[in-house]
Amino acid sequence: MEERSEKTVLGEAEVGRALTRIAHEIAERNPQALDLAIVGIHRRGAILARRVREELTELLDSEVPLGDLDIGFYRDDVASRPDAPVVHASHIDFDVGGRTIVIVDDVLFTGRTARAAIEALFDYGRPQRVQLAVLADRGHRELPIRPDYVGKNLPTSRAEHVRVRVRELDGVDEVAIASAPAEVGA
Repeated sequence: MEERSEKTVLGEAEVGRALTRIAHEIAERNPQALDLAIVGIHRRGAILARRVREELTELLDSEVPLGDLDIGFYRDDVASRPDAPVVHASHIDFDVGGRTIVIVDDVLFTGRTARAAIEALFDYGRPQRVQLAVLADRGHRELPIRPDYVGKNLPTSRAEHVRVRVRELDGVDEVAIASAPAEVGA
């Protein structure tokens, strides 16, 4: 049996601080709360978006609209994946037109998920601006996509995996880097 070693790089307190910092940076760059909305990418990005929105609502003293997107059918690899995508409902119950939309995800890697989220978002209307917030940016971009807000930059190899766990799904808030399994006979 192949074993993966895993190193926690953000614990519960660090995840909380990173999300608080992201919310403060969003508030600073977008003082017009009426034009702002937060949209999370399913699954963990939607949970993180909810937390960022709670902080923003308090900071801006105004309700910030919240939505979530399922990007399963917008992925550019949907036809080549062996399994059908797990589909979650998208919920955007506000007009995106003319707004600044901050898309929230857990990890930014190649940029393909963010690209799919932007495409899905435009099916709901034409925002004035789209910004991207991620808890962890691990590099290795394949598309020209750059986050506006980053909780933690994590230099990784392509063989490593970044695991984000949230208490709502996993019972704990943490970010860990899992090393690739050792090669047999290596």
